[in-house]
Amino acid sequence: MTFGLPPTETLRDYRIWDSYFTPAFSHPGTDGSRDLIKDMERSMTAIQLGHFERLCYFAHVGIGTTTDPALENLLRTQPQLVLKPFERWPNRLLGMIQLNLQNTNDSLKALNKWVKDGPMLGVYFPGSGPGAANCLNPKAIRLVERVSELGGVIMQHTWLKTGGKRSPNESTPIELAILASRYPKQNFICAHAGGEWEQGIRAVRDTPNVLIETSGFDATAGFIEMATRELGSKRIVFGSHLPSRSMGTELAKVITAQISEEEKKDILGRNYRKLLGVIQSRK
Repeated sequence: MTFGLPPTETLRDYRIWDSYFTPAFSHPGTDGSRDLIKDMERSMTAIQLGHFERLCYFAHVGIGTTTDPALENLLRTQPQLVLKPFERWPNRLLGMIQLNLQNTNDSLKALNKWVKDGPMLGVYFPGSGPGAANCLNPKAIRLVERVSELGGVIMQHTWLKTGGKRSPNESTPIELAILASRYPKQNFICAHAGGEWEQGIRAVRDTPNVLIETSGFDATAGFIEMATRELGSKRIVFGSHLPSRSMGTELAKVITAQISEEEKKDILGRNYRKLLGVIQSRK
């Protein structure tokens, strides 16, 4: 092993596709991509050590998902800036757009521009910020239905908090399971497995079109084993949360778990490739 990682051949054999890559998540930079590219460059050592094949990041596209009016205007007037990272790393990056659930009309236009007619493969519904709304909010339903028509993937931020929600705009795995049960043909990803993963796993267990994502909380023995036992390895996707989390911590959740090598391959890349395959085949 190098740096505590498995041999290079093993990592390459896993074919790691990262579903939760967050460079410059809140603010991609004054030109719409500068800070994002700097974060990518800072993360590249870890990406190369882990032999990650592809990484999916959540782009702002100028529909009110940041708190910076100047940046929002820039992205609206110069949308080509959104594509700069793709042009820099065409064989490394995948994209999903952050949607503004408080602005349904602009979000629907963005879905047509960036998902239907552009390179993006799905959407990210945030848990906080100016574009956030609870996933059961009626404003979200129109967007879910349009994503479903396009064959895109929906990543929903979820986090269970001691003492309850800090904001009504946050979503829990329980609420996501309710939403997903209404749209059984649409695939949803429960980001961070709800944070408190034992409750999160149980919340989505009986909703087969919900997969859980692995990043964002400290590595704890038993997480992946429970998820595999309760959901099956084909309902789990890997996320690194780079650069704000440790690649070693997040990767260790899966590679040190007491599950089979085939189950690890499902989680680390195979499942996410299958999810994105629907919309990629259309494009």
